[in-house]
Amino acid sequence: MQVLKFGGSSVANSVNINRVVSIVQSSIQKEATILVVSALGGITDNLLHAGELASHADEAYKQLLKEMENRHLDTVRELLPIQQQSATLSLLKQQFNELEGICDGVFLLGELSARTKDRIVSYGELLSSMMISAKFQSLGVNQHWLDSRKLIITNSSHGNAVVDFVQTEKNIQDYLKINPHQLYIAPGFISSDTHGNTTTLGRGGSDYTGAIYAAAVQASALEIWTDVSGMMTADPRLVQNARPIQRISYQEAMELSHFGAKIIYPPTIQPVMKKQIPVWVKNTFAPDDFGTLVEHESAVTPDSFIRGISSINRISLLSLEGSGMVGIPGFSKRLFEALALEKVNVILITQSSSEHSICVGINEADTDKAKRAIDHAFDHEIRSGKVDPLKVETGQSIVALVGEQMKSHPGISGKMFGVLGRNGINVRAIAQGSSEKNISAVLSSADVKKAINVLHEEFFETTYKQLNVFIAGTGNVGGKLIGQIQKQFKYLQDHLRLQIQITGLANSKRILINEEGVNLADWKQDLQQAQQGNIHDFVQQIIQKNLRNSVFVDVTANAEVASVYGSLLEKSISVVACNKIAASSSYASYKKLKSLSREYNTSFLFETNVGAGLPVIGTLNDLLRSGDQVNRIQAVLSGTLNFVFNHYDATRPFAQVVRKAQEEGYTEPDPRLDLGGTDVMRKIMILAREAGQQLEMEDISNEYFLPASCFEGSVEDFYAEMEKQEAHFQALYQAAANKNCKLKFVAQYENGKASVGLQHIPADSDFYHLYGKDNLVLFYTERYPEQPLVIKGAGAGADVTASGVFADIIRVAR
Repeated sequence: MQVLKFGGSSVANSVNINRVVSIVQSSIQKEATILVVSALGGITDNLLHAGELASHADEAYKQLLKEMENRHLDTVRELLPIQQQSATLSLLKQQFNELEGICDGVFLLGELSARTKDRIVSYGELLSSMMISAKFQSLGVNQHWLDSRKLIITNSSHGNAVVDFVQTEKNIQDYLKINPHQLYIAPGFISSDTHGNTTTLGRGGSDYTGAIYAAAVQASALEIWTDVSGMMTADPRLVQNARPIQRISYQEAMELSHFGAKIIYPPTIQPVMKKQIPVWVKNTFAPDDFGTLVEHESAVTPDSFIRGISSINRISLLSLEGSGMVGIPGFSKRLFEALALEKVNVILITQSSSEHSICVGINEADTDKAKRAIDHAFDHEIRSGKVDPLKVETGQSIVALVGEQMKSHPGISGKMFGVLGRNGINVRAIAQGSSEKNISAVLSSADVKKAINVLHEEFFETTYKQLNVFIAGTGNVGGKLIGQIQKQFKYLQDHLRLQIQITGLANSKRILINEEGVNLADWKQDLQQAQQGNIHDFVQQIIQKNLRNSVFVDVTANAEVASVYGSLLEKSISVVACNKIAASSSYASYKKLKSLSREYNTSFLFETNVGAGLPVIGTLNDLLRSGDQVNRIQAVLSGTLNFVFNHYDATRPFAQVVRKAQEEGYTEPDPRLDLGGTDVMRKIMILAREAGQQLEMEDISNEYFLPASCFEGSVEDFYAEMEKQEAHFQALYQAAANKNCKLKFVAQYENGKASVGLQHIPADSDFYHLYGKDNLVLFYTERYPEQPLVIKGAGAGADVTASGVFADIIRVAR
C-alpha cells in the first residue's frame, strides 16, 4: 500500500482536482492507495477569518461563509456529471449549515476558543475530501471515504495536537482490515482527542497526516504532491538559480524543514523515518519531473555534500551576560526553565567558552514575555550587578547551511563566513552541533536575501557567479563600457562562469535601477525616462537594495561622485574608479579609502587612473607583493599630450591639433587638465603612493609649457588664446627639432621626489619612438636595475579606457 497526499493549489479548483484524479488513477492500478487531501486553496484562512469575525460580533462572517459555500458547490457542479451531483450538493450544504450554526454560537458568545477554532477550520479538509471522494465514486472506482477524526487520536492541545501513535496505528490497521478497498480518501490536518473533540495537527498538518497513515500501514512510499518539483537548494523566491534536490536523507530534510523550508515540515519526517519509508515530493503540475526522494541514506557526490540553504525570519536574539555567571552552575537551567514555563520555544543556542554569556534565538512574537520571564528569574543578579540587564535584538534571522556530510569536508565554516564577510554581512551569533549537520548564523533580516544568494552561489552554482554592477557616468567611456559588457556577456558566462549584470545606471540627472538587470538594448531610452536623482540618491538606493557582489563603477571626472566611495566601501560594495580624483586627493583621503577596502574586505580598484587599459598599477603591485622594490619610475603618462606632440609639426596651429585630440576622445572635458600637466601629476603621484611613498600634489614640481594666459576663462577662451600664442608653440617645437629631438611630456619619480615637464627626447631614448596616443612606463627596481620593466601601449581613448575598467570589474569577481 502507498500513501499520496495532495493539497494547496493542487486542489484549488476543478481543473486541478481532475489532475489529481488522473495521477491517483495511475497509482491505484499498481497497489492500494490512501489519498490524503487538504482544504481547497485559501479556504482554511477564510474559515479562520469567519470565526474571528463572528467572535467580534461582525455579521460579515455570514457573507464569507456563503461565498465559500458557493465556491464548493460550483466546484462540485464542474467535477461531477449532472445526474450524480444531487447527493454531494446536499452533503456539502449540510456541512455548511453545521458550520454556520457553530459560527452563530461564536457570534452570540463573543468568544472563539481554541477548541472551537479547531472545529471550524476542520471543515476545509472535510469538504474537499468529500468532493474528491464523490468524483472517484462517479468514475466507478472502488473507493472509501475515511474520517481521520475517528482514527487519529491526540491529546487536547488544540491547534497543535500531539498524536498517540500506539492507539492511532491500531485504529488505522483495524479499520482497514475490516474495510478493504483499492482507494481510501482521508481528510488531512484533522484528528480528535480521547473525548471525541476535533483537534488539528498544526502547520503542515496534512503532510503529517499522510506520514501517520504511511507509518501505520508500513507503506511502500509516501508521496507528497505539491506545486513545486521537490525540495530546493534554497527558496526560489529569493534565489533565482535555486534548483531541485533529487535525493536527501531524513536527517537533512528535517534540518532544512526546521530552518524554514516549507515544502515539507519536520513532524512529517518522524513517523516515516522510524520505519524507513521513502518519501517522494512531487509536482502535481509536472508529474514527470523527478522531484525529491527523502530516504534513510542518500548518496553523496563531491559537489553535493551541502544539500541546501534555509532561513527563519522574525527572530529575536536574547543575550544574558555578566561576570557573575562564570563558574556558577545552574544559570543555563534557570534561563531555559524560565522560557519553558512561558512556553517560549528556543530555536538557537550559543554560549561562550568563558561562560561569561549565553545567547538564545526565539520567535520575535515571544520577545516581550520572554524578557519578562528572564528579568524576573534573574532579578536579584541584575540588581546586584552580577548579571547585566538582558540584551534584546529584534529584526534578526537565522540562515542555515545543511548537509549531513559536512563533517567530512574541512573548511566549510571558513568558506561560509568568508563569503558572508566579503559581502559585508555581519554575523551576530553562530551555532553548530557536534553532528555537523548544519551551521547556523544569526544576522540582520535586511541581509537575508543577500546572504542566501552569496551562499548559494558559493556552494551550488557551478554555472556562474553574478556581479551586480552600478555605473555612474554614461558618456563616451561609460557607453563603450556598457557595449563591451553586453558583447562579452556570453563569453564570460561560458568561459569564466561569470555573469556581469548591469543593475543600475546614473548620469548627472537621472538614475535607473533594475534588480533583474537593465535592458542593454534600450538603456539610453530607459535612462532618459527614469526617475530624476543625483549621485547621492543613486548610492542610497544601491545600499538599500543590498544585493550580493555589488560593484560601483565611476566613469565620471566628478569630485562629488568620488566623495561617495567611502560610504560604499563601508557597506562592502566594491568600487572601480576611472575617476582619478579620489586616488589623487589628499594622502589622508587616499589612505582612508585603501584602509576601508581592507577593513571591509572589498575591492577599491583604479587601474585606469594611470594608463587607461594598460596594466600599470597592477604590474607595480605585483612587483611589490613579490618583494621587489621600486627605485625609479620614468613615464610618458598622457596619451593626450603624446598624441598632440606626435601630431604637431608647426605646419598647422597647435590649437587645431589639441581640438582634434578632444574630438577623438583623448582629452579630459577641459583639455587644460591634460596640457597643464595636472593629469600627469595625478598619475605619477598615484604610482608613487602605490609604491609606498607619502606624496601630495604640492610636492610634485611641474615645468609648465602653456602660457599662464591659457588658463584663464572658459574652454573656448582657452582655444582662442592658444591661437594667439602659436608663435610660442612653434618656438618650443623648433628648439627640439634643432637638436634632432622630439618633444615629450615626461613624468619621473626617484628618491621620494616626483616631477613632470616637457623634455627634449633624443633618438636613443625609449621615449623617442612613441607614436600616436601611446604611453610608456619604465620601472627601475632592485630586480630591474639597468634594463627597466617596460609597459607600452595606447594610453587614451574611450575604448581602451573602458576595457581597463572592464578588466577591473572582472578582477573584483575573481
